[in-house]
Amino acid sequence: MQTAAFVSVSIIIPTWNEAPNIAATIADLRTQTPHEIIVVDGGSTDDTIEQAQSADRVLVAEPGRAFQMNAGAEAAMGDKLLFLHADCRLERGGIRAIERTFHRPTILAGCFSMRVDAEGWGFRSIDACATARVRFTGIVYGDQGLFLRKSDFFRLGGFPRIRFMEDIFFSQRLNGRVVVVNEKIFVSPRRWQKVGLIAQTLTNWTLTAMALAGVSPDRLAEYYPRVR
Repeated sequence: MQTAAFVSVSIIIPTWNEAPNIAATIADLRTQTPHEIIVVDGGSTDDTIEQAQSADRVLVAEPGRAFQMNAGAEAAMGDKLLFLHADCRLERGGIRAIERTFHRPTILAGCFSMRVDAEGWGFRSIDACATARVRFTGIVYGDQGLFLRKSDFFRLGGFPRIRFMEDIFFSQRLNGRVVVVNEKIFVSPRRWQKVGLIAQTLTNWTLTAMALAGVSPDRLAEYYPRVR
């Protein structure tokens, strides 16, 4: 009976050219026995779809994380949703932490304690700032593993249909009712390593501030190039 209580989480993974990562990500998630793993591809030009066949379902949707994650949520059968980037992995016990979180009815959503998968004080500073951002502003970035009840996701309208920063604008709908659980999410350092730790961090802060100030996220997307 205890095992059955921990199988209601549907994991939704949006992908674009994630062939090197997706199979290992799915295999790692299987060890935590989620209800299902749904991969939603946004037009990969590599063999991401072939590498993702170990998922329960592989869908194709309009390119853009918001569109892909909404499509995955529509198809999900679990009563809780976890939106996970393909280059992230969960600490053991992550799925159980989601179930445990929602024993408290006042909590609307949650995310994990971020740890960039690289050594150095700079990356540890990024980790600390990410947790502080959620706790003080309620804004969750996509690589922190946002999770919430499926019913609440649709009640809030799903992710806004924009090309960029859908995570920030959706976070605003949560009205601060979001918690950071102790379990970690290990995030790929590839963007910081390619762009530069300080440059990428300043870019993130600047674009977030501009979006919250009213600049169109579709326009801001031009300043956030893909790293693959």
